[in-house]
Amino acid sequence: MTGDELMAQLAPSRLPPTMQGAGWPEFLALFGLGLLAGVLLAAALSPLLRRRVSRAERIRGTRDLPPQERLLAIARILGRLPEALRPAAYGAAPPPPPPEIERITRRAR
Repeated sequence: MTGDELMAQLAPSRLPPTMQGAGWPEFLALFGLGLLAGVLLAAALSPLLRRRVSRAERIRGTRDLPPQERLLAIARILGRLPEALRPAAYGAAPPPPPPEIERITRRAR
């Protein structure tokens, strides 16, 4: 049995002739659904595509903190406290000036 014979044996469609083929309203609806899917995908991926803040920028962001809190924040950012800042963090020495702290943290990577 060929495809033409099979099609001839099928019952006629009960849909109106205007609905048997896709027209511009259907294509417009599909386009809108595609745009909606793109927006949802972009919203879901936006946290992964966001620019990460560098360590240096995060350390610069601690400038307005009090010295002891700043040293603790730097330790959290770096994952450890540089050896030169440990006495100041434990109160055994006065904290160095802010430019010195940043120089030490840049060198301690």
